Amino acid sequence: MGGTAVVVGGGIGGLAAAIGLRRIGWDVTVVERASTLEDAGAGISLAANGLRALDELGIGEAVRDASRGQYSGGTRTPQGGWLARMDGAALEKAVGTPIMGIPRSTLHRLLRGSLPAESLLIGAEAASVEQIDASTVQVGCGGGTVLDADLVVAADGIGSKARSRLFPDHPGPVYGGSTVLRAITEKTIDLPTDFELTWGHGAEFGHIAFPDGRAEWHAVLNLPAGTRFTDPLAELRRRFHTWHSPIPDLLDATRPAAVLHHDINELRTPLPSYTAGRTALLGDAAHAMTPHLGQGACQALEDAVTLAAALATEPTVEAALTRYDAERRPRSQAIARAARQAGKMGQQLSHPLAVALRNTAMRLTPSRAATHMILRHHTWLPPQLP
Repeated sequence: MGGTAVVVGGGIGGLAAAIGLRRIGWDVTVVERASTLEDAGAGISLAANGLRALDELGIGEAVRDASRGQYSGGTRTPQGGWLARMDGAALEKAVGTPIMGIPRSTLHRLLRGSLPAESLLIGAEAASVEQIDASTVQVGCGGGTVLDADLVVAADGIGSKARSRLFPDHPGPVYGGSTVLRAITEKTIDLPTDFELTWGHGAEFGHIAFPDGRAEWHAVLNLPAGTRFTDPLAELRRRFHTWHSPIPDLLDATRPAAVLHHDINELRTPLPSYTAGRTALLGDAAHAMTPHLGQGACQALEDAVTLAAALATEPTVEAALTRYDAERRPRSQAIARAARQAGKMGQQLSHPLAVALRNTAMRLTPSRAATHMILRHHTWLPPQLP
């Protein structure tokens, strides 16, 4: 079964969906409202499930070549004491790969490079998505451009307009209680570990090391929604100057203009379906989750491969979308709940007694048990694409 698809949104999930659909013989147009693809974002960690999805899309090797494996590191206290150590070698032995760290811009570039330039419609917003009959969905892109498709994939992010149109009674995204500031260092920096998280009282600081010697860092803070700082980097230096090395060094290696700041929002109310008519929701549009398990992008990649596989093997688009919803909704919504719970039990704790109890529990947890908890989400195997 082949056909014509319009993918709304040129992020990780949308580009991956377009690659998957093209691999099974569909004609695909990606509609992205940004006039220039500036690759906004910092760094990303890809677990085994996301990497397997990329393998099935044909770009896993290229992504690995541009990434750095996370073998060393773990979770620490602001004073530098270890709460849990990462055993990347054990993880690699269990699932075939360590977690890999890559700049988000590099991943975007590799995904785009797998698509012909003519399939990307840049600077065009999908102003309307309307199913005009049983088999045709029409996407109006403004300026008189109208695209007819057998399928629309709505990968337009957490603020998805397509989701709002399809499910007008859904409350939409809500604030998760934390805001995040992040950047990639301008300078290379000598880091003793590949990946770290440090948990304080209602605050987290973490880093991901990259192959070129630079690093991504992020700071997550429990603050009211909409909080912004006149000088974000100076504010972070004030808050974290007493935290262990290399946190101050990471901030010093960063240009002030490079710091990104956004609130962490999530779809706390699960959607009743990821499909409506011949439109499929994918990635954050379907299941935006907090970042505490590092699974947001991985789940979008799983969505993309699962959708393509269903369309390649089911006799009709309707049957394929039914299968896609049945396979993706339970897993991704369960992971979203687990991510929310991980945040409540980890970074978001602020009461001194609760923090002390958390730290004690983490120190007493055997490393095998901690690895097993990680593997619950990483062991997913993708369906094969023809």
